[in-house]
Amino acid sequence: MMIQPSTALKTLVLASLVLPPFSAGAQATRTGTPVPAPAAHAPAPAPAPAPAPAPATVNAPAPTAASTPAPAGASVTGVTGTRPWHEQEYRLGPGDKLRIEVYKQDQLSQSLQVRPDGKITLPLVGDVRAAGQTPGELREALASSLKEYVTNPVVTVIVQEVTSAQIHVIGEVAHPGTQVMQGPLNVLQALAEAGGLKEFADRGGIHILRKTSKGTQSLPFNYKDALKGHADAIDLQPGDTVVVP
Repeated sequence: MMIQPSTALKTLVLASLVLPPFSAGAQATRTGTPVPAPAAHAPAPAPAPAPAPAPATVNAPAPTAASTPAPAGASVTGVTGTRPWHEQEYRLGPGDKLRIEVYKQDQLSQSLQVRPDGKITLPLVGDVRAAGQTPGELREALASSLKEYVTNPVVTVIVQEVTSAQIHVIGEVAHPGTQVMQGPLNVLQALAEAGGLKEFADRGGIHILRKTSKGTQSLPFNYKDALKGHADAIDLQPGDTVVVP
């Protein structure tokens, strides 16, 4: 019997639905050709080690004011320091009147004046240099000297009158001479204390002579600008000389 083409086509379609497709393994079994296993994923390469950090740079500390030399030509405001005189600890000088108190030692407690040679005289101790010392330094020196005679001496030094802090005004002023500083004093105040400038005084040539560790320094003073408040009146230091040509 002859099969019609349409019938053959239907038979092939039905066979494709009934029979499962060959798996890869079955195909390998039929053909004898090994099927390569799926490639295993290669492990990811280990990350490269991070580069070692560069050694830290240690910055040298900035130089402090104490280690930095002062620039050449820098002005010095006073003999005993850079602060104004009235802000410094007072140092005794010839002519200063003192009261020395030694606790429970009436014979040692007395009023003294610093002599022109800068010394004072105390019983048992003898001559002691006072000029150039602060009251505290003089107290320690006296207490140390008295230990040989008094058990645990307690000494007090009182400055009753200051006469050694002096400045001088010379030249074309009404009353040239020496002035005792009882507190802060600037050039304008010193000139006023000297009676003011004379008629022919050179207002542009006023200057201050000041003793420093490097010698005598000349500080110019602008009189007109200071009067108007446009310039510093310059605080004076003990030993200064104001020159009015």
